[in-house]
Amino acid sequence: MNTMAHSGSRYIIADRPGFRIRTALGRRESLLAFLLLAAFVANGILLPNFLDLDNLADGTFNFSEKALIALPMALLIICREIDISVSGILALASVAMGWANANGAPPEALLPIALATGTACGLLNGVMVTRFGLPSIVVTIGTVSLFRGLASVVLGDKAYTGYPQLMADWGQGYFFDTIPREFIILLAFAALFAVMLHATSWGRRIYAIGNNPVAARFSGIAVDRYRLALFMLTGAMAGLAGYLLTGRIGSTRPNIAMGWELEIITMVILGGVSIAGGAGTIAGVMLAVLTLGTVTYGLSLANIPGIYMTIVIGILLLATIALPRLLRGRKK
Repeated sequence: MNTMAHSGSRYIIADRPGFRIRTALGRRESLLAFLLLAAFVANGILLPNFLDLDNLADGTFNFSEKALIALPMALLIICREIDISVSGILALASVAMGWANANGAPPEALLPIALATGTACGLLNGVMVTRFGLPSIVVTIGTVSLFRGLASVVLGDKAYTGYPQLMADWGQGYFFDTIPREFIILLAFAALFAVMLHATSWGRRIYAIGNNPVAARFSGIAVDRYRLALFMLTGAMAGLAGYLLTGRIGSTRPNIAMGWELEIITMVILGGVSIAGGAGTIAGVMLAVLTLGTVTYGLSLANIPGIYMTIVIGILLLATIALPRLLRGRKK
């Protein structure tokens, strides 16, 4: 028997298949899961080599480093902040490692150097925002030029190469000769961030700050301390991504990770994190990462030029933002 929900003088049939489908697609995570499945099936039918397990595993290299930065970026945007400087932080961390390696630093010291450089850059962003009250978008637009400019000054027209095998093992290596190490690191950090955001008081306070920072401050939450910590965390994750990317490509050049900040923010917004703050999930971000990764990997196998990939990603972003709102409006 159909159950009927009364709304004023109108009745909605709550268990009709069409109603259930519209309700599911009205949720960002459900829509992304549907798009991921559709992209996977379409690529598998149209591209004979797409479903090869080795190819699928290698395809994760294209997005793992970006996704590692997207995780803390999601927390920042939930908290009503943003960091445009992440690609510059990554470049500066890579240059710091290259300089240290060229001057005889042991291989084991390069990861701490990358993390320390990224954290220091995040600290600068956070202090400018929390101590001086400057808008984060303005601060980080300035610091992305600062960090990348410093990297270019140190490098000049040269490039750092000759990195130790340890970095290549993590940037290019596999677990069990099958699964890329970078992808396993991404999954581990995704689980950690999900627990931190959705199962701890720390995460609940981030949502509270994003929903109403004034009310959060009056309720005793150290708003500026949380914001500062998130900027430093984002910088540290950019440093980690710089370590993995540098190990994967084996060199540091001035244009390393150029333009990544927009791709990372696209992953976060596509994953359902509200640009106005206070809403979003790590599951949504990871679904967006996998959806974009599947689409772009399929397009690359089909030898589609990069400009068309950009168009497809833009259409996906607009569709996933507009469709849930249209369906919710139709239900109402």
